[in-house]
Parts: sequence; C-alpha cells; structure tokens
Amino acid sequence: MKSTVQTNFFTPLLSVLILILSFNQGIAQTNLSHEKNVLEISNQLKWSERMALTLMKSHPNSYNIDDAKAPHWDYVHGLVLYAFEQLYKEKKDEKYATYIKQYADDLIDSEGGIKTYQFESFNIDNIVAGRLLFDLYNKTQDKRYLIAMQTLRKQLEEQPRTASGGFWHKKIYPNQMWLDGLYMGSPFYAQYTTVFENGKNLNDVAKQFEFIQLNAIDYKTGLLYHAWDENKKMPWADKTTGTSPNFWSRSMGWYAMALVDVLDFFPENHPNKKVLIGYLNDLANALVKFQDASGLWYQVTDMGGREGNYLETSGTSMFAYAFAKGVNKGYLPKKFKKSAKKAFNGLTSKYITVHTDGQIVITNACAVAGLGGNPYRDGSYEYYINERRKDNDPKVTGPFILAALELNK
Repeated sequence: MKSTVQTNFFTPLLSVLILILSFNQGIAQTNLSHEKNVLEISNQLKWSERMALTLMKSHPNSYNIDDAKAPHWDYVHGLVLYAFEQLYKEKKDEKYATYIKQYADDLIDSEGGIKTYQFESFNIDNIVAGRLLFDLYNKTQDKRYLIAMQTLRKQLEEQPRTASGGFWHKKIYPNQMWLDGLYMGSPFYAQYTTVFENGKNLNDVAKQFEFIQLNAIDYKTGLLYHAWDENKKMPWADKTTGTSPNFWSRSMGWYAMALVDVLDFFPENHPNKKVLIGYLNDLANALVKFQDASGLWYQVTDMGGREGNYLETSGTSMFAYAFAKGVNKGYLPKKFKKSAKKAFNGLTSKYITVHTDGQIVITNACAVAGLGGNPYRDGSYEYYINERRKDNDPKVTGPFILAALELNK
C-alpha cells in the first residue's frame, strides 16, 4: 500500500519535471537558432570575418551555401568551407569550426558513406570537399571521415585519364582536361598522398599541371585556355591544338589557386616544387598584363575593351588570393602583393554593398560557365559574357575570404 501511494504521488511530479526539461531544451534550441540569425557583423571586423558572418547569417545551415535546400556533396561547399577552415586557424573562434563540422556531419553517414555522392560519375568536382575532412579526422579520430577520404582517393585511383595521363574532368567529358579540375582534385590528392602515403604520388600531382602547361597555353599571351580536348573531337576544340576558343578568368583563377595550395605539400627538396613555382610565376606574369586600372580582371581576360565584357569579381578574388599567398610563401616576387592589394581594394571600393545589419554583398560574379553539355556551351565570347551573374556567389565569397586573410584586410 505504501509503495502504491509513493508511486501515485511521484508520477505527476515526474511528468511535470519532464515537461519542464523538454520546455527548457526547446528554449535552448530556439536560442541557438536565434543566435545564428542575430549574428552581429561589425564594420570594425576585418573583411574575412564580415563575409563569413554574412554567409552564416544568410545560410544558417552550412549545407545551405549556394542556396541549397537540402544537403548535397558539392565543390562550392568545399571551396567556401575551406576558407572558413583558414579563418578558424587564424581566429580560433569555435563557431567557424562548428559550421564546417556541421556540413561534414550532414553529409557523411554512420558508415562513412557520402550522401548524394556518385562514385561512378567520375566527376572530379566531387573531390574538393574532401579537403575539409583532414582536420576533422585529425581532431576527432572519427573513422567516418577517414572512410570518406578513402572513397575519394579511390575515385582518383580509378579516374579515367587521357592517353598522356591527365584526369578527365568528368566521365561525360571524355579525354578533356579543364583548368577548374586542377583545383577540384589536386590539393586533396597532394594532401592525401602526403598524409597517408608518404608523398608517393606527388609526381603524379605535378604531372597534372604539366599536361595543362603543355597543352592549354597560348604562347603569345602566356594565358591558359579554359580546357583541352586531347582527341580534338569536341565542336569547341581547335582542330590543331584541341584547346577551347577563349580565356575565362575564373578558370585561370581555379588553376592559380590550385598551384599555391598544392605547393603546401611539396617538400623543399622535391624536384617538382621548383617546376610548379615556375608555372605560378609564368601565369602571374601573364595575368598582370591584363589587370584593369580598377584592379579587377575582365570575364574574358584578354578582351577588356570589347562590347559586353565586364569586370568579374570571382576570378579577381581568386587571383588576389593566389598572388598574395604566393608572395607570403616566397613563391612570387613582392611586386605581386601590390597587384593583389589593388585587386582587393577594387573589389571592396566598387563591388561591395554593405547592408544596415552589417551583411556584405559582392556583385558581378559569374554564376557558372562550362563547355559542351546540354544545352550546348560553345566557349565563344558571346557565351561567356551572357552567362548569368549572381551576388555573393560562393565562387567569389570563398576566395574573397582567403584573399582577405592573406592580405590581412
């Protein structure tokens, strides 16, 4: 009887306590969500943090980057969150690390599988987000991250190659190397082989750049064409050289960033380090000749005076980052730091809008450009200048953060 009375007395009390705890947990979750939406963005902060906080405010979940409605494994997330990783290393502010981890945990399941990732597509764009997993695995020793990295390494192992040995851009683009692909695959490849394979494949990493230098360069200007078709079968390909018909600034921006990032993993005594530094110097010397007085570069790099061309912010941000990091690391002469500062100052003075809540918006970024496909993209001048533009496109926000960090802006 005594036991029954005690049970009858405590059961309502226990229910009340559970309700109180649930209510408080709900408040905590609401406050966390609310905190994300009320992030203060002071104009006293450096540009790197102002942009990062803008993205966190407009994209509360890191998978929302590029206005995604659901989690998906994508190169733009790899680019932007790599910039967050560098920001975290400087600021040691845990909210940036949490934002990165959130993306990885939304996409990598309990068995280390990568949600939405399709191995069989052999899309080299899918490799770059793997760069985020090295630090996460090092910190947590969570094998999910290692398994995911191993999957991406396996893709590179089996990635179709041109007859000469260059990675195809995608399975649906046979025998084609695009400048974009060097950024998508090479930094991850270089880091993985350094961390887990004692650097045994660094020569293969360097070879990928060599194929571009040999086959995609225009010897008159020193600039690099967007892509190269080894078989010269694509309608956009020159029947003699196999190159696409025009210079697209962002494609060279991807390539320049790839160079400065892979060099982080080449030992000083590696014979290919000097070769890669030489490629970076050649490209930088070619690019500065086409830098506009505003500090920016045009969408179609060598046709600044042609009707319809415009000063484009993503390629400019990429060049600013590559030049500044190149100087900071000792790969480039100091004069390129001036060019980087000129580019960055042009961006912040003419192409950034600051809202009343502190959020910043960069305009004049090309949203996307490619070759082939359906509808068909012919790589013509008219094609590049007429692709849509998007404010705060991730291809500009990520490099902008990186450039700001290298320039201490």
